Amino acid sequence: MEPSTLFNILITILLIKFVLDTVLKHLNAKHFNDETPNEVSDVYEINEYQKSQQYKKTNYKYNIITSLFSLITTLGFFFFNGFSIVDNIAREFSNNIIIITLIFFGIIMIGSEIISIPFSLYKTFIIEEKFGFNKTSKKTFFLDQLKGLFMSATLGGIILALITWFYKFTGVHFWLYAWVLITIFSLFMNMFYSKLIVPLFNKQTPLKDGELKKAITKYTNSVGFKLDNIYVINGSKRSTKANAYFSGFGNQKRITLYDTLINDLTNDEIVAVLAHEVGHYKKKHIIFNFTASVIITGITLFLLSLFINTPIFSLALGVSNPSFHIGLITFGILYSPISELTGMFMNYMSRKFEYQADNYAKKTFASEPLISSLKKLSKNSLSNLTPHFLYVFIHYSHPTLFDRVKNLKQ
Repeated sequence: MEPSTLFNILITILLIKFVLDTVLKHLNAKHFNDETPNEVSDVYEINEYQKSQQYKKTNYKYNIITSLFSLITTLGFFFFNGFSIVDNIAREFSNNIIIITLIFFGIIMIGSEIISIPFSLYKTFIIEEKFGFNKTSKKTFFLDQLKGLFMSATLGGIILALITWFYKFTGVHFWLYAWVLITIFSLFMNMFYSKLIVPLFNKQTPLKDGELKKAITKYTNSVGFKLDNIYVINGSKRSTKANAYFSGFGNQKRITLYDTLINDLTNDEIVAVLAHEVGHYKKKHIIFNFTASVIITGITLFLLSLFINTPIFSLALGVSNPSFHIGLITFGILYSPISELTGMFMNYMSRKFEYQADNYAKKTFASEPLISSLKKLSKNSLSNLTPHFLYVFIHYSHPTLFDRVKNLKQ
């Protein structure tokens, strides 16, 4: 195969992905004005429904513009030898493959971050502000950007350096060592993310003694779920949107409740949400997701090892010296259709697990408080109640509100 042929294949993949995503967004947008199903017709008052419609349309336009800009930027990088230019800059600093790789991806990461900041600012301080969601200050926004960049550069840099080092000294067998490294890192993050990373961005405090804690403790004791770590996070510092999540394994497992969730829901509704999260743990969904992620990562790395030494991977992007970091770029694009398929599979399983967790909450607590909590959360986040089924199938990790309510009422 000629480098120019591979180059055209890469461009074709990028264009097809953009077209398919755009068509899906358009199909979804055409259903914004569909009649709301009876099961969820009580979510919005008339003025609130009109507000949700406007929010969806605004986000649709924003997403189309950002996707188009991203495509144009990416294509410009391809057609104007951007990868070759960045590669040459990186090679001016060192001949060491690890240093070159870190500088190469460092330049691309910083450049991408700078380009994306205006869009993030508009999203946060224009769109989210207009619809009453944004509570963050510009100071907090930029501090978050800097912290996120630092975390990505530090953790990502260490992992990338080690993987490159494995490649340098073990050749095509690097994928085995990289697989072990990423698995250990993923396990560590699952265990300690809430304890080590979240405090860099948000304040977490143990849930205070009171009626809510008593209700939660009563429920967890009734289902034999030992839970010593219940935390409240100050999500209201940045947004009015509410959330709750489960993290960790063993004695490190914890439930984190957003303060907005506590403010928006009754105690029974919060316990119902907690029961849903406990259902994920009891049904071993977390273990499945982690295991599936490890398997998919291993397969991906193995496939990468088969092609990473192919000179055409670098030549196709205008880089004359076969390079590990350029090979990663080319492989990433070629692999993206497979990644889309695995993503759809994981979303399908996730939606299935959501039903199972809902049923667990229904069986061990009650369905009505869970239904009312889901409706309130959808209302408060101006959720789309009538998405296109194809958009749901490809992109949704959770069933629609209509489907969840219908399931809980059975």
